[in-house]
This record gives sequence, structure tokens and C-alpha cells, in this order.
Amino acid sequence: MTCLQVAGHRLEYKWVDPGGLPAGARGPVLVFLHEGLGSVALWKDFPERVARATSCAALVYSRYGHGRSDRLTEPRRVDYMHREASEMLPGVLDALSVRDPILIGHSDGASISIIYAASNAVQGLVLMAPHAFVEDISVASIAQARTSFEATDLGAKLARYHDDAAATFRGWNDIWLHPDFRLWNIEAMLPSITAPVLLIQGEDDQYGTIAQVEAVARGVSGPAQVLMLPRCGHSPHVDQPAQTLEAIAQFVTGVKR
Repeated sequence: MTCLQVAGHRLEYKWVDPGGLPAGARGPVLVFLHEGLGSVALWKDFPERVARATSCAALVYSRYGHGRSDRLTEPRRVDYMHREASEMLPGVLDALSVRDPILIGHSDGASISIIYAASNAVQGLVLMAPHAFVEDISVASIAQARTSFEATDLGAKLARYHDDAAATFRGWNDIWLHPDFRLWNIEAMLPSITAPVLLIQGEDDQYGTIAQVEAVARGVSGPAQVLMLPRCGHSPHVDQPAQTLEAIAQFVTGVKR
């Protein structure tokens, strides 16, 4: 495991290099930002597949409280995604000398990507199942996830990917179900984004409706493409990997041109 120190926390990360190209020929670095219960390991081989398809190097890291990064020792605050975008992500990129990346975010990671891109240079955004505001369907599904965590082997499954699965789960679940979080909204930040955006969402997403991607596409100042995938839930790269990979590869190729 490779780690770096950012804002007093040890974070695990991984470089993915497609190989076969001279230094400097790979174009922008793809930076993968995982979901609320994600980690480096939970991306599985998807970053490698995207790197090969685009001939771009990729960076994957586990946020504080996830994977093999430092364990979470305090409750999340309502502004936890803003803090990630303004403190932790810039620290990771600076430490690894990544400039003007293409951010590929899933769920919470997509929302963090939006917040970061509103005030920092990026070459493009791939947003899978982003949240721009809180919907009833999100809260209901997250409440159901708590029931599953308490009554099933979900905790044991998550323990394969996180050093402290219970703390990781609570850090995500508790704040999303906190009454104050119902007012969380990042739509006002969207007009500041001028980079091209690819939005991918499953038609059967249990954590958000099409209103999320419509709000982002309508709100950004740059060009936006929307791909709605049938027979797909909250994780397009898991439920429809071939279509998701093809769409991202085409988008990244266009950005590089």
C-alpha cells in the first residue's frame, strides 16, 4: 500500500499507468473519486480499464475514513464534501504534482468533483450518479441501508475494503440522515463550471432521480452530455460497465483533442 500525508491524515493511493507511451504523451491525469462507502479497492479494475481505453494515467485514492487510509475518529459534518473539495483533494493533487485533471467521480465523489471544479481548473468532469441536492428517495434508501447494515452481513462485506467498516458506514450514513443535511445543496456552484461535463446515471438509481443530472446539465456554463442507462442502478460502472467505459473513453478522447 502506498500512502501520503494530507492535512494530518494518511491516505492510501494508487497510480494506474496504461504503459506503452512516452512520458508527457498521456495527456490529462484521470483522478477517480469514490462514493460514500467506496475506496481504492472497491473501484476494482475499472480505473485500469479506463486508463487503457484512453491512454491516460489515472490516480485513485481512498478518502480519510475509507479503505486503508486513516480511520475516521469523529462524526462527519454537513460540509464534509466541501471540506474534501477545498482541503483534501487539493492536497492530494499538489502532493502528487497533478495539474488540471479530468475528475471521474461517483455519487459523493461526483459531488466533490463539482465543488472542486467550481473554483479550480479541470479539463473535464465525468459525474456518475451525482448529487446536487437532497431528495426524498436518497434519504429513504440511505435509511434502508442502515437497516441492512444492522440486520445483514453488509458490515462483513464492507470490512473486506475498509479498516474500520463500522466507522466508514456511520460516517456516511449518519450525516446523510441528519436533519440538517436536508438543506445541503450545491446548485449555486454550477454556473462557475466551464469545463465539459459527462453525466451518467442509471434509470433505476435508488439514491437519486433524473432531476439530479438535469439540474447539473442545466446549471453548468460549459457543455454537458447526459447518458441515462437502462437496467442500471446507482453504480453505472458496475451495472453497465461496457456502456459506461465506452462513454467515458469517448468523452476523454474529445477533451484531449
